[in-house]
Amino acid sequence: MRFYSHGKLLITAEYAVLDGAQALCLPTKKGQFLNVEENSSGSIKWISKDENGEIWFQDEFKKDSFGIRSTSEENISGKNAEISQRCIQILTAAEELSGLNLFEKGYTIETELEFKREWGLGTSSTLINNISQWLAIDPYVLLNKTFGGSGYDIACAKADGPITYERTKETQISLKSPFDPEFSDHIYFVYLNQKQNSREGIAHYRNQEDTHREILIEKVSNITQQIIKCESLAEFELLVDIHESLIAKTINLPKVKHKHFADFTGSIKSLGAWGGDFVMVTSKEDPTAYFKEKGFEIVIPYSEMVL
Repeated sequence: MRFYSHGKLLITAEYAVLDGAQALCLPTKKGQFLNVEENSSGSIKWISKDENGEIWFQDEFKKDSFGIRSTSEENISGKNAEISQRCIQILTAAEELSGLNLFEKGYTIETELEFKREWGLGTSSTLINNISQWLAIDPYVLLNKTFGGSGYDIACAKADGPITYERTKETQISLKSPFDPEFSDHIYFVYLNQKQNSREGIAHYRNQEDTHREILIEKVSNITQQIIKCESLAEFELLVDIHESLIAKTINLPKVKHKHFADFTGSIKSLGAWGGDFVMVTSKEDPTAYFKEKGFEIVIPYSEMVL
């Protein structure tokens, strides 16, 4: 059995999407495969491969009266202990939700990434969605039981183009979006040379005063709708800059442009957790040389990144 899910980019409503703001989300062309083969080992053999087909993690899990455990001493207490524990958490929740005993016979599970793990395009969310496809369970529930978050990344994993996403108390609203800017050849994505911890970013957001949270949600949702409808690069840049200033004030952190690229002439917007992963850049000319001179080698045009 073979399953596939797309990666993700959160274009608007970072942090605010957690509280119900409408977000513009873009699935990426690259994602992750999951290959599942039944065997008779009574265990689950887990192999994770990177974009070059190289194994970056592997383990074997067994289940006894104490629950699911790793059979690898290195993964129990070594550098991969956190990854191993996360796999156990996912398998435990997947069994609970599916009502299946995955260890009655056993499986070999192999994941295949198409993008670099450190890029933050959804190594975890694509895995959750693939596991959910395999076992026919609700990916949003599995996400809540494991990594947590707003769920926009799960919506992207299943999407075949741009979407708007909104989380309510009762459900998730994911709709196809008409976002298809004529100026997309002036949009680029630049990797900031470090992966940002989304859970830490969310914790920082939650620690801020929320006296104006409802106003934030309304403003961000309005910007999302305006961005979807805008017809010119100038209007897009204005909306991006307004959004960036709004979130910067909310989370009390400096804008990435002011921090790293103050002399850049186009707009620069953080995506997802601030401080790492990718930023979205607008430029009338190819900005690759500018960013490479500053030590940022990975500059990807919109057409190569977005599904």
